[in-house]
Amino acid sequence: MSIADLRKEYQRHALSEHDVADDPILQFTAWFEEAIQAEVVEPNAMCLATATPDAYPSARIVLLKGVDQRGFVFYTDYRSRKGRELADNPCASLCFFWAELERQVRINGAVQRVSRDEAATYFESRPLPSRIGAWTSTQSSVLTSRAELEVRLAENATRFSGGSVPLPEHWGGFRVVPEEIEFWQGRPSRLHDRVQFRREAGAWVKRRLSP
Repeated sequence: MSIADLRKEYQRHALSEHDVADDPILQFTAWFEEAIQAEVVEPNAMCLATATPDAYPSARIVLLKGVDQRGFVFYTDYRSRKGRELADNPCASLCFFWAELERQVRINGAVQRVSRDEAATYFESRPLPSRIGAWTSTQSSVLTSRAELEVRLAENATRFSGGSVPLPEHWGGFRVVPEEIEFWQGRPSRLHDRVQFRREAGAWVKRRLSP
């Protein structure tokens, strides 16, 4: 079978703009809970797209670690490619795809760093190996070999053998402050349901988009 012949007919649900909450954060939370109940594999996995100031894009999967009325939070090494791009061009796009529910959520907005206190609270909740890993890897930098990384890991495991691992200066969180949020529900014949929210004059405006 060729790639062009691969297709799936979506028909599990429908999405009416009249049934969508007037607050997109509440709607996202409801869908997220449904994804958990449906046992979606890593429901908090999302594609994060960033771009350089001259609009050269890059995308990768990261994990959502918080959402509220302020926005969507993830954590990373600030020295990474995404960290550098967000420092130079603080705008991003997120995309969740929950195949089991035939649903997608897209979010566009400005990006800001979370507070140091907020980052520290989350960092302390991470497993010890993950905290040590944050000191070990200079994310996105070139390695000569896997062995180089493992040597650093062993050194840091000894360094932090007491279990107290401080939050690195180079590590923390970003919050995507949404300006657009789109809820997508797969439908037959590729005539999908799309309900978009746009922030206009400080308020959310809801509209249906053509598939």
